[in-house]
Amino acid sequence: MGTLVSLGSFCLVRFAVRLLLLMFRGAEASTFTFVNKCGQTVWPGILSNAGSPALESTGFELPAASSRAFQPPTGWSGRFWARTGCSAAASGGAWSCATGDCGSGQVECNGAGAAPPATLAEFTLAPSSAGQDFYDVSLVDGYNLPMVVEASGTPGAGGSCAATGCVVDLNRMCPAELRVAEGGACRSACEAFGTPEFCCSGAYASPATCRPSTYSQMFKSACPKSYSYAFDDPTSTFTCAGGADYTITFCPGSAPSQKSSRDSSTSSTTTASSTYSGTGGGLTLEDDSWLASLATGDASHATTARGPVPFLYSFIAAMALAYTLLQ
Repeated sequence: MGTLVSLGSFCLVRFAVRLLLLMFRGAEASTFTFVNKCGQTVWPGILSNAGSPALESTGFELPAASSRAFQPPTGWSGRFWARTGCSAAASGGAWSCATGDCGSGQVECNGAGAAPPATLAEFTLAPSSAGQDFYDVSLVDGYNLPMVVEASGTPGAGGSCAATGCVVDLNRMCPAELRVAEGGACRSACEAFGTPEFCCSGAYASPATCRPSTYSQMFKSACPKSYSYAFDDPTSTFTCAGGADYTITFCPGSAPSQKSSRDSSTSSTTTASSTYSGTGGGLTLEDDSWLASLATGDASHATTARGPVPFLYSFIAAMALAYTLLQ
């Protein structure tokens, strides 16, 4: 009888340990939450880098004032962008988009990337909470929509978990030689002219030889925390401790919620308003210090902090259950 009791106690302890390990693993996992504050539907595209598994979707419809969340595996790397003006041709042709099209002919991108110009959010997640995530918003392939990335996590060694992105409507100030899609997007100088000095290729394929151009400086002046050309690393790459949550907001027009993105992902829709109104609209920065900090590059006002850790309640409950059963 004593042997049976000991065996039962051992099984209960092993079950409790496994449960705690699962909870800790879940706590380390990141969440990507996409939020649409534009005045119209956008179709986010997702491209995993070589060697990273695909997420549960490679492209989806995101109506105005709605959100959708995904949980990537640890160590995932890839990019996100928004497609605009998407529909199937009236004559029954392939599905396509006015900007950011991935050429798949359908909502899912199926491993294809965005056709420039498109504003990109790029991520390399740490393999564990002991490492660091790297993320940025890039205008190297041009621009089609305002985009902001918020990190909700622990800064860690050398990390800041700062918000980054481009809140300015660059389409309104885009030079005529870069403007495409009837003013709905702004090309990079590399895409427009294809020369080595603009593309940082050939003899210009190093930080020492490829310098900012007049065009990239225009992008940088408007969006100082975003990549403006290939070697714009020092002021454009951000880090956060592994396991952070990230909110990717298209057309951000109001201050971000101080709640973690895990909390916000419990609802499939959110009530949101935006002062962005497509290619003819703008973003009001004067009354929003958080957005203004992105426009001026002031990182001190553009950080977020992780909220209470909900799994601690489950941890305490599991320990109490295990203790009771062993009595």
